[in-house]
Amino acid sequence: MTDRELQQHVQNALDWEPSVQSSAIGVSVDNGVVTLRGDVPSFSEKEAAERVALHVFGVRAVANDLTVLIAGSAERSDSDIAEAALNAMRWHTSLPEKNLTVVVRNGWITLSGAVDWQYQKEAATRAVRDLIGVRGVTNTIAIHPSLKAGDVRDKIEAAFRRSAEIDARRVNVTVHDSTIVLSGHVRSFAERREAEKAAWAAPGVAQVDDRLTIVP
Repeated sequence: MTDRELQQHVQNALDWEPSVQSSAIGVSVDNGVVTLRGDVPSFSEKEAAERVALHVFGVRAVANDLTVLIAGSAERSDSDIAEAALNAMRWHTSLPEKNLTVVVRNGWITLSGAVDWQYQKEAATRAVRDLIGVRGVTNTIAIHPSLKAGDVRDKIEAAFRRSAEIDARRVNVTVHDSTIVLSGHVRSFAERREAEKAAWAAPGVAQVDDRLTIVP
């Protein structure tokens, strides 16, 4: 597939996504690497555009250069955003709210603290990214697993075999303490993401080192 064809596929995918104002987003492609440029009204839309682009077959990586421009009616002070973020996490059943802290500067939220699982770290980002006035989210929350790795490799390989979206024969799994190293080849970024997701779901995993190569 040529870069020009891939560019059109990404643009079509953005046009098809109802949560994205595709007319404001420019798409360029260089050797399978997609760059998104333009202005969007919210951080959630910026993330949605990136997610859509990454799931287009043939995309190797995405550089998200979209700028979040908050409309006047949606402007919020940093203290208002911080209070809203704390409330959002306090009401989220998956989050140990007392272990997490929030800092907001110029509309950009930085999350810190510690959780036991990767899904909790991801849930923290989801809890605050759609709040009014948010320009971006940096998640520095550390994962302190309460379980040891043990037979984590067998569990991950079994999860790969169960998945219809992962060719387990082409993915290798090695374990160093509580860090999982994935190597081998996948057919798309979406398959790579599924492999990462399966690895993170195993008990005792504190980090996933993704060395998978995309070979369409």
